[in-house]
Amino acid sequence: MTNAETGPRAGMAQTGHPRRWVILGVLVVSLLVVVIDNTILNVALRILADPRQGLGASQAELEWTVNSYTLVFAGMLFAFGVLGDRYGRRRYLLIGLVLFGAASLASAYARNAEQLIAARALMGLGAAAILPATLSIISNVFDPRERGRAIGVWAGAVGLGAAIGPVTGGFLLEHFWWGSIFFINVPVVAAGIVLIMVLVPESRDPAPRRLDVTGVGLSVLGLVLLVYGIIDGGEHGFGRPVVWAAIAGGLAVLALFVWWERRAADPSLDVRLFRDPRFSTAVGVIALIFFAALGVMFFMSFLLQLVRGLTPLQAGVLMLPFAVAQLFFAPRSAAMVKRFGPKAVCAVGLGLTVVSLGGLVFLRLDTPLWVVGVLFFIQGVGMANVMPPATESVMSTLPRERAGV
Repeated sequence: MTNAETGPRAGMAQTGHPRRWVILGVLVVSLLVVVIDNTILNVALRILADPRQGLGASQAELEWTVNSYTLVFAGMLFAFGVLGDRYGRRRYLLIGLVLFGAASLASAYARNAEQLIAARALMGLGAAAILPATLSIISNVFDPRERGRAIGVWAGAVGLGAAIGPVTGGFLLEHFWWGSIFFINVPVVAAGIVLIMVLVPESRDPAPRRLDVTGVGLSVLGLVLLVYGIIDGGEHGFGRPVVWAAIAGGLAVLALFVWWERRAADPSLDVRLFRDPRFSTAVGVIALIFFAALGVMFFMSFLLQLVRGLTPLQAGVLMLPFAVAQLFFAPRSAAMVKRFGPKAVCAVGLGLTVVSLGGLVFLRLDTPLWVVGVLFFIQGVGMANVMPPATESVMSTLPRERAGV
């Protein structure tokens, strides 16, 4: 095809917002704060356990500084997407940033592990409002023909944030007190709030249906029970009845959620979307690729520091190849999809991820560190070629007014 056939003026007028690329930059900064916070804490856990340098947190308390964030974030993500569609995505993005900034400040000056766990839960609540708002605003300010490129930049920011979190955390821990890994969020969030108020337009569903309170409530309860069961089983083992009760209860509530949504007059989520293989496959692929990336980042932080003896900063720097791959390949994935098709691009991305995970399985105590860097780079390339086309497949199945869901 020629440029005349594929350019933004081909056949239709440009329907994107005039400041869409500037808006994307603001949204990416807001997103980076959230994603970085998912991994920045990993390099600080050892210091938080030290009573002289940190809070003297026990192993269980350390796990819950991570898990309190995850539990609230996972439980509220869908609910905030629905509320943003109905009451305004920019409004909920601002609410999320305010909560996230306040919780970051509280985390930085927590005096004991219990305070830190509570503050981290509040951070998860803010993050749950921020993440869906950024993606749904992108869908509304960009023309569908440019949306693939924009989502590529968005996805690159997700991968970049996951990788530079340990580097940022390592640098701050070597030069400042442990609370600096949270305090650094505050000025970034403040700048983001100002820029969003000035640049980002409000958008919402122009014809909102009745709020599906029952459906939203069931989604929150089901997700919280399921995630809690998995977390508790990971901490204390899966042989206890309470773990399986939580998991089974969560699955049962989510099954009730599906039953309710199929019969509700105004469902918050049209579960029939999962009959579309583009939607269901893309959702599954995104879940797998994040499972791999965040699991590797968490595990490798401990391996590199406790087993290989690296400092937090050195461990973080070793993960930079993952970030470099994301930064370079994710924005270019839309061009790859146009040339080879989304199935081929996603398949190659997943294959590269399998190669990197397979290589990590065979790491030994004397494996050269450059090998670890190469494996991180391969995984980054894989994720960069999966996230954008998979996310675009999800977003293309929904109208703009329902993008937050």
